[in-house]
Amino acid sequence: MIKSELIQRVAAANPHLFHRDVERIINIVLDEITEALARGNRVELRGFGAFTVKHRAARQGRNPRTGDTVFVEDKYVPFFKTGKELRERLNSDGSGAKS
Repeated sequence: MIKSELIQRVAAANPHLFHRDVERIINIVLDEITEALARGNRVELRGFGAFTVKHRAARQGRNPRTGDTVFVEDKYVPFFKTGKELRERLNSDGSGAKS
């Protein structure tokens, strides 16, 4: 699902809200999650999961095309850990994700 599909589904489930308001709400939520992660904070959505930021140290890597050794700088990457309720829902009989 992409963001526009999410907006469409939320708008369809809430016909009393204007489409532009639903879009604005979703954008605000996603922006707040992004800003919190940029500040180094953890974002937990109970039953869904938690977003954190992990640090990856600098290292020596290899260019897969040429095999040359390259230096990979340290960086911060987003990490998502699923919540218990989401894991259970995905792994339940018959109502989980498609294969």
